[in-house]
Amino acid sequence: MKTEKEKMLSGEVYSPYVADLTEDRARLKDLIHQYNLLAPSETDAKQALARTILGSAKENFTIEQPFYCDYGYNIHIGNNFFSNFNCTILDVGLVTIGDDVLLGPNVSLFTVNHVQDPQGRKDGLEYAKPIVIGNNVWVGGNVVILPGITIGDNSIIGAGSVVTKNIPANVIAVGNPCKVVKEI
Repeated sequence: MKTEKEKMLSGEVYSPYVADLTEDRARLKDLIHQYNLLAPSETDAKQALARTILGSAKENFTIEQPFYCDYGYNIHIGNNFFSNFNCTILDVGLVTIGDDVLLGPNVSLFTVNHVQDPQGRKDGLEYAKPIVIGNNVWVGGNVVILPGITIGDNSIIGAGSVVTKNIPANVIAVGNPCKVVKEI
């Protein structure tokens, strides 16, 4: 029988209120708090702590403060990653971000979703779908990316968009819901 954490990581419906997941979130909240309190000039300390928080991070990345996430260990970022202020990544599911990705201020990535059944929501049941952002992607400010989304290489997501469906490579997409408006 699978644990709730195993269910969470495989995208099945699970309860987040079991001891090990509660402990994981509490541990991470302390690390995030420490990260967000570091002076902006403490770049080496920020890099080291970010590497402790994240599942993996290649070279050359910047995550401006404040930054928020649920578990951290489900986030994997590539080379030359930049996230502007107030990035929120609800990483119940896997978040894979390629090389040369730019996230504008107030970008939110949500892998988690609540079940549709009213009693299940009342019971706190959730499930997750992964988010994948390809290489050389620019995500404008105030963008929300919903569970299960893939954004293809070289694409641009316009500011204020809500990404509800996959976005192919080499396009500009904008709006709520986000739609392709131009090929690059």
